[in-house]
Amino acid sequence: MRITRVLGAALLALGLAAGPAAADSSPSPGASDDGKAPTQAGTSFRTATEIEQGQQATASASTGDYLYWSFPADTGQRPTVKATVKLPDTHGSQTWQLDVYDGLRRRQACQYGAATRTAGQGTASVELACVLRTVRGWSEPWAADPLPGTYYVRLTVVDLGVSDLGKPVGAEVRVDSKDMGGAAAVDGSLGKPLVPGIAVKSEEDKDGSKTAVLSSFGSDDGWSSGWWSDRWVWTAIGGVLAALAGIGGYALTRGSGRPSNVPPGV
Repeated sequence: MRITRVLGAALLALGLAAGPAAADSSPSPGASDDGKAPTQAGTSFRTATEIEQGQQATASASTGDYLYWSFPADTGQRPTVKATVKLPDTHGSQTWQLDVYDGLRRRQACQYGAATRTAGQGTASVELACVLRTVRGWSEPWAADPLPGTYYVRLTVVDLGVSDLGKPVGAEVRVDSKDMGGAAAVDGSLGKPLVPGIAVKSEEDKDGSKTAVLSSFGSDDGWSSGWWSDRWVWTAIGGVLAALAGIGGYALTRGSGRPSNVPPGV
């Protein structure tokens, strides 16, 4: 009987030890979704689907719908938004447009790229692109310069025939950025990035109560808005080179000392 109890306790201990290991090795219900791009789009600014830079987001919709996505952009980045609309087999001429808005919902101008395109009758797809200006760390209140925070992408058709309204379409959106470095740096920085819910969070922080943030994404290392940029490195290098040039110029122009034809004491 004692041996049976000992064996039962040993088997129970092994089961308890193996249980967590087995649970840890099996993926959690939400783990399978990590790293996957979204397959649907929002219908307004408030319901915009969040995507990360470098993700290929897709969505199925009907012609005439407004499709919204949102993505984060930080200081020194120059985002490029690309969208592809897959049209039905039979359709008339229709014009699609890609708009990008900042965290204050101000429409941002494209440096270059075809943000509006017309697809002729029978065209299988239409491609749109918008290269934004470089995100600045600081700006005047009256300016519409791009600032760090959340950006919204809106894709919709702006001109089509009545017979094409409501036909199924497919959309693909991708956002990539190029780091412009200190060449685009400016003095000053924002107190907070322009992300949804940041005002609510700031107000509640003062009272010590719970914070409410509506945006769940951002830079893993935090927003980089600040006074530092690689422009300071190049400024320091330029100062050192200027000092060396001054020393070299003085050494070349000061001569060898007192002229030999001048008598002492003069």
